[in-house]
Amino acid sequence: MPETIEQQTAKAQIREIAAALDSGMFVHVRRMLFNMPACDIALLLESSPPKSRMILWQLVDHDFYGEILEELSEEVRNGIIAQMGPEKVALATESMDDDDLAEVLRSLPDSVYQEVIRSMDVQDRNRAEQALSYMEETAGSIMNTDTITIRPDVSVDVILRYLRLKGELPEGTDQLFVVDKHDMLMGVIPLSLLVTSIPNKSVREVMETDLEAIHVNMGEAEVAQLFERHNWISAPVIDDENQLLGRITIDDVVDIIREEAEHSMMSMAGLDDEHDTFAPVKKSIQGRSIWLGVNLLTVLFAAFVMNFFEPTFEALAVLAILNNIVPSMGGVAGNQTLTLVIRGLAVGHITSSNSRWLLGKEFAIGMLNGLIWAILISGVVAIWKNDIKLGAVLAFAMMVNLVAAAVSGVLIPLVLKRMNIDPALAGGVVLTTITDIVGAIAFLGTATLFLI
Repeated sequence: MPETIEQQTAKAQIREIAAALDSGMFVHVRRMLFNMPACDIALLLESSPPKSRMILWQLVDHDFYGEILEELSEEVRNGIIAQMGPEKVALATESMDDDDLAEVLRSLPDSVYQEVIRSMDVQDRNRAEQALSYMEETAGSIMNTDTITIRPDVSVDVILRYLRLKGELPEGTDQLFVVDKHDMLMGVIPLSLLVTSIPNKSVREVMETDLEAIHVNMGEAEVAQLFERHNWISAPVIDDENQLLGRITIDDVVDIIREEAEHSMMSMAGLDDEHDTFAPVKKSIQGRSIWLGVNLLTVLFAAFVMNFFEPTFEALAVLAILNNIVPSMGGVAGNQTLTLVIRGLAVGHITSSNSRWLLGKEFAIGMLNGLIWAILISGVVAIWKNDIKLGAVLAFAMMVNLVAAAVSGVLIPLVLKRMNIDPALAGGVVLTTITDIVGAIAFLGTATLFLI
């Protein structure tokens, strides 16, 4: 995908700042940072090694700290906050939205968190405690309280005059929320409807009551699906009593979708989606060693199974040449299914009501794929090695493993999901182990029975 002009400009600025930093032109760097938006400064910090990162942070205007911290990944943000005093962190969080404030505070070590809370004034402390009262990864944790509410008995003209006096609307405002005197949500008025309505009509007459509000405890993934399905720009958040608590805007949902995509991609490699590209060597090794160790155990288990067929290898050396074909084909086919199912689970397409149908479909695909490639590989091997029986054995093993791979690609993420284990994180390792073992047993076991 070609880069936009903004992306090219941002990259050019980053290169220029890096060169100026290397030359010791700190005044020039400070001046450039002052004119850069927070998102570009965050990109610059995440693209810099730790030593340069801290120099850049010291050159940033303190008034922009909060905006920049909001944009940083958790690992990079925590590394910077660790170098700041609690008072500076408290000052940086003053201008943050409630959801960003909660995210920053949750990521702090407990001792640092307590010091930051103590450094806040009463108003900010109360705001932080309220934001932290909602569970992580729920609608409450990503909502903002900067909503504009109106009463149903006032006229459209009064609302328009009020908005003109107010002068500035909260960012992402596309509708006003209508509530009663107890803050119970009654309806909404989109701004487009408000400005085109007859001025002397009451809010009650023009408001839309057919709305779908988001419960404060709804999972953020489900929130993202609702926004995608309805093309919302913002949505109200309510509690069990239908009391309006705040709103969620599309910018927060975009962040969720991006984080989910990064999480799935990084999890496939056994990495944290917040991993810092420029993290110290020791920390990077710790993060990667866990899944390398898990993979080593699974490979050793597969090798242990194949060890039972050592006499078969000794009796027919050609099997050692062909042995990798079956597990490799099974691994590719299984990963295709696994990826599709993980995506289906993530976007809410796969449920208990249709999972059995999906399993049947993938079983049929495995059978047909197995038949096609079994015929092809058996013909190639029979001609290559001039051995029809060897080709038939390989064909049978291919058929068995492709079916097993397709079925496993469906069942593994479903089972892991039910066990509250991230399928993207563990699915690939489990699938590889199954296709390796099933492929080895099917090929070498059949060869032992019919060729030795």
